[in-house]
Amino acid sequence: MELTVDFSVRCRREKATAELRELVRRAIAETLACEKVRRDCAVSVTFVSDRIMRGLNREYRGKDSATDVLSFPQAEPGHLDSAFDGRRLQLGDIVISLERARAQAELYGHTFEREVAFLTVHSVLHLLGYDHETGPEDELRMRRRQRAVMKRLGAVAVAPEK
Repeated sequence: MELTVDFSVRCRREKATAELRELVRRAIAETLACEKVRRDCAVSVTFVSDRIMRGLNREYRGKDSATDVLSFPQAEPGHLDSAFDGRRLQLGDIVISLERARAQAELYGHTFEREVAFLTVHSVLHLLGYDHETGPEDELRMRRRQRAVMKRLGAVAVAPEK
């Protein structure tokens, strides 16, 4: 499987270093491997400030506050192959607030890099059709998948298993 990740940066305070981009690429690849996605895939990742994230969250979710990550899947729910363009799966877009990731890392007592990896895994699962907001069983299923990927990345998930 070949993975194409297009990065863009729309924040000034936080730096999207080459190491951070490689970590995000690895988190995407590990999530796809855990989920047994075998087709070539493309994902777009944008790093933003809280200010930009607040505008996006307001526009797309009707919530006038910044959030840590937004996911914009290209596939129809339950039909991942609908994102196939004849060459690869166009999974969609991930938007990560680096400011929010740094604040959450401090709050949870772990590294900034670990938080960005977790947010990436969480978002890729959304791109693949997981949804933790549809009920407790779906939330538990998604948490378990996040935990499995984070273990492969050498990190421990934030949320304890229920």
